[in-house]
Amino acid sequence: MPINLPNLLTLSRIAAIPGLVALVAVHRPGADLGACVLFALAGITDWLDGRIARQQKMQSDLGRMLDPIADKLLVGATLMVLAGMGRLPSLGLYPAIVILCREILVSGLREYLAGLRVGLPVTRLAKWKTGLQMAALGTLLAGDSGAGVIGVAWLRVGAIGGAMLWLAAILTLVTGWDYLQAGLRHVSAPQRADLPPQARRAQPVLVSNPPP
Repeated sequence: MPINLPNLLTLSRIAAIPGLVALVAVHRPGADLGACVLFALAGITDWLDGRIARQQKMQSDLGRMLDPIADKLLVGATLMVLAGMGRLPSLGLYPAIVILCREILVSGLREYLAGLRVGLPVTRLAKWKTGLQMAALGTLLAGDSGAGVIGVAWLRVGAIGGAMLWLAAILTLVTGWDYLQAGLRHVSAPQRADLPPQARRAQPVLVSNPPP
């Protein structure tokens, strides 16, 4: 198993989850700000591990497997702990449900299409969705109490994070529908129904990065 720097950065996102949950549970101004900083650092590793892997030719099957798992674990754990601790704004539970459902949908599509040796291309809109989603969660982790530590409580950080979460949920619906349509096209492809497994494996393979 190639445990190189990109894979270690990916694993660090998973390792950060217990600390993140503990800081949110403490729910003190300093802890809230610390949770925001820890989440931001974890988000940076998501960009950094892929960049290093491409530049240093360190891509591996382990990294391709771990990267989407780490992302979904981090996002899912953050949403659940915010909801469980009552830290989501009014009606904020609904966009959180939309985001979690989309993550499960995309994971199911990736598992199915992996059997067909087909990948889902990452769209520019999906990248915007991921960035907005991470920014929303980081802002909600800090909240008004964390913002008060650095003297910007007047910004109403909690309300801003809630609005960003709704925008991320809207983009989540759009990109999730795009991925579902792409998956359904492969389900209904004639070669899947008419060709034996040996012939299907001989079909051209589309290689791409997993969707965020």
